[in-house]
Amino acid sequence: MKRKNLIVRKVKKNKSLFKNPKILNFYTKFKSTINKDIKNKSFAIAVSGGSDSLCLAYFSKIYSSEFYNKIHILIVDHKLRKESSKEALKVKKILGKKRIKSKILSWKGKIPRSNIQKKARDIRYSLISNYCLKNKIKYLVTAHHQDDEIENFFIRLLRGSGLTGLSSMPISTKYNENLKIIRPFLNLNKVDLKYTTLDYFKTYIKDPSNEDEKFLRVRIRKYRRSMEKEGLNTKKIINTMQNLSSANQTLNFYKKKAIYKHASFVSKDKCVINKQIFLDESKEIIFKFFSDILSLVSGTYYPPRSKKIINLIYRLKKNKSTKCTLGGCIIEDKNDSILILKEFKIRKMTDQLRK
Repeated sequence: MKRKNLIVRKVKKNKSLFKNPKILNFYTKFKSTINKDIKNKSFAIAVSGGSDSLCLAYFSKIYSSEFYNKIHILIVDHKLRKESSKEALKVKKILGKKRIKSKILSWKGKIPRSNIQKKARDIRYSLISNYCLKNKIKYLVTAHHQDDEIENFFIRLLRGSGLTGLSSMPISTKYNENLKIIRPFLNLNKVDLKYTTLDYFKTYIKDPSNEDEKFLRVRIRKYRRSMEKEGLNTKKIINTMQNLSSANQTLNFYKKKAIYKHASFVSKDKCVINKQIFLDESKEIIFKFFSDILSLVSGTYYPPRSKKIINLIYRLKKNKSTKCTLGGCIIEDKNDSILILKEFKIRKMTDQLRK
């Protein structure tokens, strides 16, 4: 039998799996988004056991049978709570009941005691990206959805973020030079994903931190309910983010031109910047320029906080900073230029000199 006929049969079989037309509609949206990047390619997903990630595991299983992808289902044990290892095994069991194979990645480093949510995210991405690198996986599919996007918008608004931070999440983006992140659920909300998960798995794991008001994200969820009563609904917030994204794309065009004109990459870990940028470019372009350069040189997905970058730019413009560190980089003022180096590289060079 020809491969084309096999695929047609597979598609018909998968459609019959979705007896609920509502869930079929959700899967169709998922599939149309993911097809743009990873049709017939292997990819990884992380499953926490929450309704969002379990829905992602379910749809990924169907998708892989339809397009013959190899999927790597990863469960991260952060070790942040006493129950974390038991929860990881429980998630594995939930998946196993549906014949979804998974692997637990356990954190073996220092357990953070402050800024827990950010550090937990850093641990998660560190474990996953290292796994993907070792297994030559180029795509990571995440369960970020519409509600996550809106919560991020308000978190960054409260922190005074600029245009980039307030723009909508891109569906696909580079995490680093080896890994691309795909977010196929951005046109679905949490209610849709929870509905699907309960229909298929009948259960999911509740994270107790989701009810803890010491976390800003949890408080924002409650603020949203009040704002919706005043007329600030999801549609209006999404429209605002999309408008900001459009303006951000325009600025990114000019930022790229500024990088080409004023930055020279000696290597991927070393960049020299011409101070002429402070005379030639606008305030917003200079900010985006340094934000990008620091991320590129350090190899990190997230740049430093806006306030810290603005502080750095001010000191460099006023010649008040001869040498400092920020975002995994060493920044050194060199008269008419600025040298930016990846921080660990300097440490390695110093150790070699001492030997």
